[in-house]
Amino acid sequence: MDIRNDLKESILLFDGAMGTYYSARCHRISSNCERANLEDPALVESIHREYLEAGCRALKTNTFGVNPAACGGGDAPPRRLVGAGVDLAARAAGGRAYVFGDIGPINGVDEKEAAAGYRAVADALLEKDVGHFLFETNSTDSGLLQAAAYIRARQPDAYIITSFAVQPDGYTRHGYHYARMFRQLRDSGLVDAVGFNCVSSARHMALLLQGLTVDGITISAMPNAGYPVVIRNRTFYDGDPDYFAQQMKAIAEAGAGILGGCCGTTPLHIARTRAALAGQRPHKRIIPAAAGPAPVSVRSDNSFRDKLEAGRKVIALELDPPRDTDLEGFLRNAQRIKASGADILTIADCPVARARMDSSLLACKVRYELKMDVLPHLTCRDRNLNATKALVLGLYAEGVRNLLAVTGDPVPTAERDEVRSVYQFNSRRLAQFLTSLGEQELPSPLCVFGALNLNALNFDVQLSIAREKLKNGMYGFLTQPVLTRQAFENLQRARRELDAKILGGIIPIVSAKNARFMESEVNGIRVDPELTQRYEGKTREEGEALAYDVSVEIARRIAPFVDGFYLITPFSRVGLMERIIRAVAALEGSDPHRQD
Repeated sequence: MDIRNDLKESILLFDGAMGTYYSARCHRISSNCERANLEDPALVESIHREYLEAGCRALKTNTFGVNPAACGGGDAPPRRLVGAGVDLAARAAGGRAYVFGDIGPINGVDEKEAAAGYRAVADALLEKDVGHFLFETNSTDSGLLQAAAYIRARQPDAYIITSFAVQPDGYTRHGYHYARMFRQLRDSGLVDAVGFNCVSSARHMALLLQGLTVDGITISAMPNAGYPVVIRNRTFYDGDPDYFAQQMKAIAEAGAGILGGCCGTTPLHIARTRAALAGQRPHKRIIPAAAGPAPVSVRSDNSFRDKLEAGRKVIALELDPPRDTDLEGFLRNAQRIKASGADILTIADCPVARARMDSSLLACKVRYELKMDVLPHLTCRDRNLNATKALVLGLYAEGVRNLLAVTGDPVPTAERDEVRSVYQFNSRRLAQFLTSLGEQELPSPLCVFGALNLNALNFDVQLSIAREKLKNGMYGFLTQPVLTRQAFENLQRARRELDAKILGGIIPIVSAKNARFMESEVNGIRVDPELTQRYEGKTREEGEALAYDVSVEIARRIAPFVDGFYLITPFSRVGLMERIIRAVAALEGSDPHRQD
């Protein structure tokens, strides 16, 4: 059988979900049905045969969860599980159906490790003479192109499908937009088909496929059997097979050439789909819009970004949000900061993982009442993708255009039993998601900033992370405070090597005790011992006077290497910060009370 010629004449129907159907057949929840390749091969083979009898012409090997990361060196090596899975599918197919080596996602590792993991599974499949490959349920494209190139080099005629798990709103769980990933894989020349599986129902997957270019590559679609219900900690799918089949027919009519089922789909779903597709021939549809969205031009609705683009040395000042519901003092301080000449107010998101007033709601309040630009911090710690998207849509509607994407401090160990971190993605993925929202769904783009730790022991790693952040759409960085010679040298290096706007961090030290505390207990801050020594024996007034002098010294020293200043307020000492703002603004001869 020649799959490429076959696809010219007919739609290729895959089987349904091995995992959920296996659990239904053996009446228990199984998180690793792949072990059944060795422990219960008769059941696995019988499931393959049921799908064949239902009318499918392509079988997935029962190897979805077999990779070095998932198996963790257990008692059944991946090669044995893969080999057994291939043998069972091939024996069931008996030459009547194509056998695809099924490769599930490798998450939680960097791109290099993901590619290596995929190659390990591919090697095991290639050893069994598998010529068809399905990379499925991916939420990123990390490592996929490298894996496809590896397979293509070893077996040039291999047929390769890559498939992404996309939510109905078009984003994966890691915040990647489906159209961008589709175009990247389609244009790579390394894969034969690109598509989607899992997460979405057939109806929502049909909607996602609208607007994608079918011409030039085959599209695959393998949706879930509706959406799950949870009863007593067990997950069930009860989607109607006839409804599923009619939606699959619509997907075929929209141009998809490869169809199948994912979670919850049974042999009955496949049988009904086969009947609905009777006489259906593949056809291709060209939608001009699918070539990609028009580039989003930067509109002049972001005055802070406009200042940076114009070459102004901006001043951002950070105030911690209140611990209670009293807003009067915070708003009064924010007004004073604005009057002193600060360009934007930045607000931390529950710093040190302690609950405070929400930074985003507070930013909207400041924006509305004071007409001041705001830069709320947005952490990955407390919100999943849905909550983040909902929040950002609200922020945009309130006029907030600038966001600081940070990973966020972890919840302290003693509280983890009661308060749990989310961390669905890190700051790099969050930046990519926010950038994608600006491109795909918002009238104008968001301006996303990130953190740059100048005090890191291995600054090479920090620069590498920063480059990845820029690749994912970040516009600039706010640095940790510059309080050591090494931090200053790292700032100079960042200026040379990063194509980004940089706001240099300055935090006034007000006493020797304050300096020792920051050095010992605040993550990411380092204080030069000689600087600490300068505060020894000083009174409160003397310490604050020295804090002013040191902060202005630092601002003057870093000015040639930054696009602005990031001032951090210690102990709510707003009077001190007013003086520093005026002095810093005067460094470039500008009027601290300028009207913009």
